[in-house]
Amino acid sequence: MRRLLQTVLVVICLLYPLSLGAQTPCPSLSVVVNTPEDELMLAVNGAEKPEDQIAALEKFAQAHADSKFLPCVFEYLTSTNVKLNNLDKAIEWGEKDVAANYADLNLTINLLKAYVGSSKAGDSAFSLIEKAPELIKAEDNPTRPAKATDEEWQKMQQEVAEQAKEERAYMEYAFFQLLPRVTDPKKRLEYLDGFMKSYPDTTNASQVNFQYQMAYTLAGDATKADEYGEKAIAGDANNIEALNLVAYDYSNRRTNLDKAADYAKKVVSLVPAMKKPEGVPDDQFKTQQNNWLGMAHLTLGYIDFQKASGNHRVAPAIQEFKTAINLLSSNPNLQGAALYYLGNAYEFQSPPNHKSAIEALTRGAGIQSPWQGQSRDLLAKVKHVAG
Repeated sequence: MRRLLQTVLVVICLLYPLSLGAQTPCPSLSVVVNTPEDELMLAVNGAEKPEDQIAALEKFAQAHADSKFLPCVFEYLTSTNVKLNNLDKAIEWGEKDVAANYADLNLTINLLKAYVGSSKAGDSAFSLIEKAPELIKAEDNPTRPAKATDEEWQKMQQEVAEQAKEERAYMEYAFFQLLPRVTDPKKRLEYLDGFMKSYPDTTNASQVNFQYQMAYTLAGDATKADEYGEKAIAGDANNIEALNLVAYDYSNRRTNLDKAADYAKKVVSLVPAMKKPEGVPDDQFKTQQNNWLGMAHLTLGYIDFQKASGNHRVAPAIQEFKTAINLLSSNPNLQGAALYYLGNAYEFQSPPNHKSAIEALTRGAGIQSPWQGQSRDLLAKVKHVAG
């Protein structure tokens, strides 16, 4: 049943980006009047359309490849392409700046927006997130104007502090958006360790623990996965994903069936009461709810099936597997598991219900899933016994 877990590590992230205040592009670069750089910025600021800005910037980049102002050109190309949703071009220009060891907060935010909006995630994106706190600290550090009153200075400091808070929140949002795209568990753990070094006081500790749980699950380290799963649940008792994964693993390893049952039952009670996150289509949300519920009922069925070896009461397991099968129509991997175990349960009955077992296993053998081969093998044995 452990292979089942590879199919359920899909999360609807309930974190949303904040509306960041205006950033200062190229804070370390200045423009001298009556230079090509000055002419460029006049053209960029006077352009009526973003496409015209991009054309002027690209023309300058080609004509002045040795300009010290080029990092700023790349930064403007990054942010302008983000506005137009040309995310691949934004990433292309932004990565040129990063490769040249240029960095500022405006570039970091826009490049991360491009990564989040695209399908890409890799070392460069997570490196930006790890380095962001130092950039925020350096750039959100105003000098008191000479004529500012105490009240004006205090207000300025408050505004800067709020700005820094929003910027930091976006960095954490970007991290949790990008991390699930990483398929290599070792890289996930590496990025999580780097995140915790840069954000040791994160307010999203429960989410971090859940992501550690998922990474260790993918890595096949059940002990560490359960350890972090329990931490995630301790920080958020209603974390449906963590509850489901820990319940499954406890039942699979037969380490704590009672606790596994409690967690799975809690999922069954929590999911129907969930509020749909803003922006998520109704059908997508319903599918996710069904998958969560289906996994919980599958876990409960597996627990009941294990207990049936002692009490011979297999009917509760059969009912849970049937419920799971109906809920998991959009998830062939999980549904295949439920059908396989349902066939087992029918055969465990005394006397065995060969007809119902054959029906379940035939259906399971026809679904592409990790359980297809086992369903076929057991189906052949049941047919042989049934004559």
